Amino acid sequence: MQTKDSSPPDGGYGWVVVVSAFVVMGLTAAVLKTFGLFFVEIQEHFDELASTISWITSITIATFHLGAPVASSLCVKYTHRAVVITGGLLAFSGMALGCLGLNMIWMYATTGFLQGLGISFSWTPAISIVSHYFSKKRALANAIASAGECAFAFTFGPFFQWLIGQYGWKGALLIIGGTQLNICVCGILMRPLTSSCHPQVTHPEPPPGNGVSKTDEEEKSTITHRSFNWMLLRRAKFVLYAMFGILAAMSFFVPPLFLVPLSYSLGIDESWTASLLSILATVDFAGRLLCGWYANLHLTKTIHLLTMTITLISTSLMLLPLANNYLSLAIFTGFYGFFFGTTVAVHITVLAEVVGMSDFDSALGLFMLIRSTGGFLGPPLAGLIVDMAGDYRAGFYMAGATLVLAAVFLVVLDQFQQRSERRSQTNTKSEKSSLPYTSFHFLKLQKRRYQDRDVVV
Repeated sequence: MQTKDSSPPDGGYGWVVVVSAFVVMGLTAAVLKTFGLFFVEIQEHFDELASTISWITSITIATFHLGAPVASSLCVKYTHRAVVITGGLLAFSGMALGCLGLNMIWMYATTGFLQGLGISFSWTPAISIVSHYFSKKRALANAIASAGECAFAFTFGPFFQWLIGQYGWKGALLIIGGTQLNICVCGILMRPLTSSCHPQVTHPEPPPGNGVSKTDEEEKSTITHRSFNWMLLRRAKFVLYAMFGILAAMSFFVPPLFLVPLSYSLGIDESWTASLLSILATVDFAGRLLCGWYANLHLTKTIHLLTMTITLISTSLMLLPLANNYLSLAIFTGFYGFFFGTTVAVHITVLAEVVGMSDFDSALGLFMLIRSTGGFLGPPLAGLIVDMAGDYRAGFYMAGATLVLAAVFLVVLDQFQQRSERRSQTNTKSEKSSLPYTSFHFLKLQKRRYQDRDVVV
């Protein structure tokens, strides 16, 4: 029989893990989002071109995605707690060493590579362990954890500006690095589940004539699987979801890039333009929490909910270029930000449902790695289209059309899952129909053995 702790508790100490993940999201993804505030300061200090300075953020993003499979494999081999603590130390090291500001190569290696690796080693296991602690409430738990990115990003903007004004960009980097040491505290609070720590579990032998159920096989797989599973790349359902991830990433990085230039082209004042980013963060936060709460009601299949939110994002992106003043642009920006938040709230939950929890750590690392290609290709492709069209609106049309294609992959994936469910139900019915005969045959055989034994005596 399985041990008591082998199934997700769906609450209890799991909420401590969720709060810890909430803080980790804020100290990693939110820091990355608001690092642009240091752009001008670093550029003036080194007297370099904007393209040269932008490589710091590019290296951070690249390392964040490329390090995800490494972080996942370390979670499988060791524990999520150990990897998160390591990530916190790496993030602190990147900022603390970066504040020395020796030269651009030094900045690439510290605030670029080390910071990116620290974010990867913190973000990946933090979002992964939440899914291990929850099953029925997984969507809500993931939504709350991911909302940390929005909550912290909303406050980090003015806070980082104040730090730069008071202590300069070097002192601000050091203080932010010290703040990121709290990731280690969050990692300590991420207590591993018993089922994730090599529990001693024994399973009863199945009775004669009966096969091992699918549930038993999944439970054994969850407990015994302790290596990174690269064979996920041969699973059709995972590949379909990875294709969705690539196309979604191609679109998601485009709107924040062209929103401010579009508002300038409409003649909107700079002070009003800055408020668009605040609106985006606020409605994003609300969308994550509301969608997580709704998904937790289990009124709609999670993959159907994701398909719906992706369709609504594409619609809002197609309508956003129609804005001709601040009010209309703010409304369409709000729609985009809200539906973006709903998508972020459930897309990790869908991944867990596609691959199962036994392979979730491996799947998350591979998904992040594959999705990174979309993040790298999307902005340059949109920029090329904008240059050819001579209008920033073209970038939003490109992003909306790409999301429509991403939704198609979700529909195909849903058809695969429904076909697998129907096949599983058919097999279950056939096993049940053969059970009476099997049981009767087994009892008859036992009775004959007892009769033969009596004759011998």
